Parts: sequence; structure tokens; C-alpha cells
Amino acid sequence: MRRKNTSKPNEDVKYELSPLEIIKGILENPKDIENVRSLTTKDVTYVSLNYRNPDLKRIMPWCGTSLGPESIVKTFLDVGRFWKVKSFKKEAMSTDGESVAVFGRFTYESTVLSKSVTSPFSVFAKVHNGRCTYMQFMEDTFCNRGFVQVRRKLDFPKRPRRDGDRYLTRSETESLRIEDNRCGK
Repeated sequence: MRRKNTSKPNEDVKYELSPLEIIKGILENPKDIENVRSLTTKDVTYVSLNYRNPDLKRIMPWCGTSLGPESIVKTFLDVGRFWKVKSFKKEAMSTDGESVAVFGRFTYESTVLSKSVTSPFSVFAKVHNGRCTYMQFMEDTFCNRGFVQVRRKLDFPKRPRRDGDRYLTRSETESLRIEDNRCGK
């Protein structure tokens, strides 16, 4: 997928793919290790959903920061065991030199419950010398709360109150449902 122009020795290499095309290429085929290796550095940093959150990682083992093109492929393969992506639509892509931003929505279906949800996503990436050096993938993980068994009280307030925050109980959390199973629309 990657091609370079011919150049004289000791000259900077010019790549035919722009930073936008490089990130688009990764997102179009993130499970193919050869594709991802051809578009990233050996030590690419990949952030999936958060930098480091042990509680979320227990629920979604692919979350967190990892290194190398294999980490990108592994994340998408692992997610694929739990979710079948039905659609992945990039709605906007922009670049500011070496930085790339992608915004969109995707619909995925639980491989266990066969329920679907639509979630917004965003990608922030950095490209240097024709290769991706950093990629951060974010989505609305709260969107899929109905697919995950809650084992303990969640640590976030239901809504702020004057006399303090009220936390959701397990039964309140389990009663939360998205009527049409969709988020972000």
C-alpha cells in the first residue's frame, strides 16, 4: 500500500500517501498485520478508549495504552470476538500537518446477545515521515452498558445534587436501558 518516490541518497524520502491516507488505510483494514505494519512505525503507540483504567480493562481487555503495530491488530481482533461491526462510517477527516483527526459512527452487534448499538467514535493520530507514530481510538463506551454485567456499584454520580452526589445502585444501573439501543444520534 505504501510507495515512495525515488530520491537521491541523503535526501528526505517523499511518500505518495498523505497523513490522511495513511490513517484511512489503517482504519480500512486494521486486522491485517502486513497492512498495519506498512503504515506504522515499529514502536507506534496505540491508545484504545483510555490511557490506563484497570476497572475498564477488566470489562474490556483491549483498553489502555500499548506499543507496536501488533497491538492495533490485536485490539481489533479482540473486539471482533465480542462485537460484529455492521457499519463503520467516517463522517469527517482533517489534518493539521502531521496530526490527523477522524470522526464518525459505527454500528456493532453483540456476538452473544445479538443486540446492536450505534456509537460515535473519534481517532487522533500523528504521522511522521510517512508512518503513523501514534493512534488514539475513542468511542462512547457508555453506549454498550446494557451488554455488560455490572458486578459492583459504579463510581459516578447519577446527577449532581446540593447535598452531594447520588451514586447509582446495581439495580438502578441494570434498569438503565436505551429504548432503541442507539447512542449518539
